[in-house]
Amino acid sequence: MIYRIVHRTTYKYKYPVSVGNHVACLKPRALPHHQLAESELHIQPHPATRTERADFFGNLLCFFTIQEPHKELVVEARSKVIMEGKATPWPQLPLPWEEAAKSVPNDHSPAGLEAYQFGFESPRIRVRPEFASYALQSFTPRRPMPEALLDLTARIHRDFRFDSKATSVRTPIEEVFKKRRGVCQDFAHLQIACLRSLNLAARYVSGYLRTYPPPGQPRLVGADASHAWVSAYCPGVGWLDMDPTNNLVPTNGHVTLAWGRDYGDVSPLRGLILGGGSHKLKVAVDMEPLDS
Repeated sequence: MIYRIVHRTTYKYKYPVSVGNHVACLKPRALPHHQLAESELHIQPHPATRTERADFFGNLLCFFTIQEPHKELVVEARSKVIMEGKATPWPQLPLPWEEAAKSVPNDHSPAGLEAYQFGFESPRIRVRPEFASYALQSFTPRRPMPEALLDLTARIHRDFRFDSKATSVRTPIEEVFKKRRGVCQDFAHLQIACLRSLNLAARYVSGYLRTYPPPGQPRLVGADASHAWVSAYCPGVGWLDMDPTNNLVPTNGHVTLAWGRDYGDVSPLRGLILGGGSHKLKVAVDMEPLDS
């Protein structure tokens, strides 16, 4: 499967912006099960400076500065991704989740050290007793970790309602937990909070999800959206992905863009501007399969 992805972000400012410094996290990662064949980033107005580098987590970032007055900023990322296999297979051996929680702090291998950092609180995710209590309904004593992960994923999908108007990008997960509604970002943050509250390592994954039009209707260009899901570390196996918004294990319909401790590490576009006043934001994503 080959996907062509176009992610277009438009900022319209009330007043001119004189200087803008921005960071774009819009280049998909190259993974064993999907390869990045092409990647372009088009920016208007044209940046005065532009550099690229990988961040601490290995995500590919573009730093750019616009030094001319402008009332509109358009950033369009165009990528082609080739899906060549499946993500990490879920293990058949019944590793109890308690063993996973105990082993990570003592694992000094490169994989263990990488996972260990994702077991702590982060700016948008707190460890709380109420999250542990909710998670323990799935993580019963000696239950195999993969089984418990899938059960927690299913419960979040069942107990929480998708509502794009209920939260904003800054809504704390404590409020999401109380309201029982939110969007994919909220559900990913909540599941990570539950796992970290049990001393398990979990990270936030951003990317794209292939959507399908209703039967008999054409696919609408630009009607897709960026997506978020969760990856949990299982010792001896690796990272296991799960999508609580849709209650499924990501397959070749999910394209990974970046990962980090929470959304703040992988925001698609962020920065600082001088001027502008208020602004209007429009985001359009198109994930088009080029073959089937």
